[in-house]
Amino acid sequence: MSTLLLSLRNLLRNRRRSLMTLLAMVIGLVAVLLFGGYIRDINYALQSDFVRLTGHLQIQHRDYFLYGSGNPAAYGVRDYERILRAIRAHPELAPRLNVATPVLQYGGIAGNFAAGVSRTVLATGTVAEEQQRMREWNDYGLRMLSTPRTLAGTPPDSAVIGTGVARVLQLCTPLQVRDCTSPAPVDRPVAGAALPDDVAALTAGQPPAAPSAAAPTRIELLAPSTRGAPNVGTVNVVRAEFQGIKELDDVYLTMHLAQAQRLIFGRDPPQVTAIAVQLKHTADMPAVRASLEQMMATSFAGQPLRIVDYETLNPFYGQTLGMFDTMFGFIAVLIGGIVLFTVSNTMGMAVVERTTEIGTLRAIGLRRSGIRRMFVVEGMVLGLIGAVLGILAAMAASLAVNEMGITWTPPGRIEPVALAVRVGSEHRMMLVCAVGLVIVAALSAILPAARAARMTIVDALRHV
Repeated sequence: MSTLLLSLRNLLRNRRRSLMTLLAMVIGLVAVLLFGGYIRDINYALQSDFVRLTGHLQIQHRDYFLYGSGNPAAYGVRDYERILRAIRAHPELAPRLNVATPVLQYGGIAGNFAAGVSRTVLATGTVAEEQQRMREWNDYGLRMLSTPRTLAGTPPDSAVIGTGVARVLQLCTPLQVRDCTSPAPVDRPVAGAALPDDVAALTAGQPPAAPSAAAPTRIELLAPSTRGAPNVGTVNVVRAEFQGIKELDDVYLTMHLAQAQRLIFGRDPPQVTAIAVQLKHTADMPAVRASLEQMMATSFAGQPLRIVDYETLNPFYGQTLGMFDTMFGFIAVLIGGIVLFTVSNTMGMAVVERTTEIGTLRAIGLRRSGIRRMFVVEGMVLGLIGAVLGILAAMAASLAVNEMGITWTPPGRIEPVALAVRVGSEHRMMLVCAVGLVIVAALSAILPAARAARMTIVDALRHV
């Protein structure tokens, strides 16, 4: 305790130098915490986007992830309704579950037969109400600029497409898509009449549909069937929505699950390509995955199933985290070096100014280890005060940034997202940065302390 009090008194003897050193430490810590909080918010936003789209975990055929995208009928999940009932009734899974829903994903060709245009799409059949709940997941309290919408409340033959798909299929005007210009005229055959309703219905294995009042938004879908031959179905596009990422927006199409199953499986028993499991909290993933794997190995051992998490389904997420972690580490080391040299310079100047005092302390019996301890404790006290002030300043700065309502457009996106900095809720990050600052401050005082301890008593006492 006496060493600590003596260190505080020594720091107060030259307030200006101590304040300048503290200022450098506080600015460095604020910079690290703000950048770390910004990265953390980006990580949470990315994770939320992928979890809303694919869920935390997916139960798939064991080979679907590698081979099934081109042949969903061959790599589907059979008896998926029984699996869903087992998941929802499981005593350990049910309290942690937000949504468990079947998904049928396949590639196909969407065509506007009346306009004579078509394009490849990545189509998804979903249960609209359950998909709506997935889109509303917001475990981290992110500021959402737009309200997610799905097919909930629409007729069974409805579909939603990306604005890029609407642009290519020339559906911008009937769907009232903003900022969608008409293409320049090109030489092509004269467009014919729309595909007859009875032909489209029969090829999809369903009775002919009644004429739709929204005929200008009706499109045809060509997709592979269980028998190897292509199958054609008709859907009515009720809305075009921008999907945030242009690559996805240019191929996106979602429809009701029953309609997608009729298109792919016809009169055969319907299957799905995945069962998406979305949890209330991401922290429950390890426990839920273990329970699901045990269930698959016992109750459904006859099916070749595997469980895939959202990081495996979306490799971009892990690559982005790795890039930001590298950037954060580089900046933290750079600022740590600046703080190291700043505190070391302060301690060095203190040693020079207090040479006579050091000689006096050695003359009255203070050992070399005591001299070293005194200067190292001074560095630690500087680091501790700087850590406290830096955390408080970073929290205040993050609150100010979050209240500004700033938006930015990340790479790969066209739609802006909210810019936020998470500091106050990231206790582990604050603790690690604070401890790191104290350690750096203590290390920076070691060399000046060793130099002070090596002084001979006679030379230190006659120093002017």
